[in-house]
Amino acid sequence: MDRIEREKQTVELMIRLYCRRKEKNADLCENCRKLLEYSHRRLELCRYGHEKSICQKCPTHCYAPVYREKIRTVMRFSGPRLMLRHPLTAIRHIFADRG
Repeated sequence: MDRIEREKQTVELMIRLYCRRKEKNADLCENCRKLLEYSHRRLELCRYGHEKSICQKCPTHCYAPVYREKIRTVMRFSGPRLMLRHPLTAIRHIFADRG
């Protein structure tokens, strides 16, 4: 699996975890589904491609402000919980900018 696909998988896990645990939805709500689609589209269009680091450390902010704030909220909530539910994915995400 390449770097972009791994990032897509990670962001999807985080958004699903947020929607299920924080918003108490069994399935993705409309807002979370839109955020997921937007995130995947941004990753597909990333100018850095396979050399990209994590989005937080990226010099180019490609998210629109409203989506940027929402993804920060999702990651703030899901990041620590991802370590418990998907530790390997979380570790890969944390060290993505180093490899």
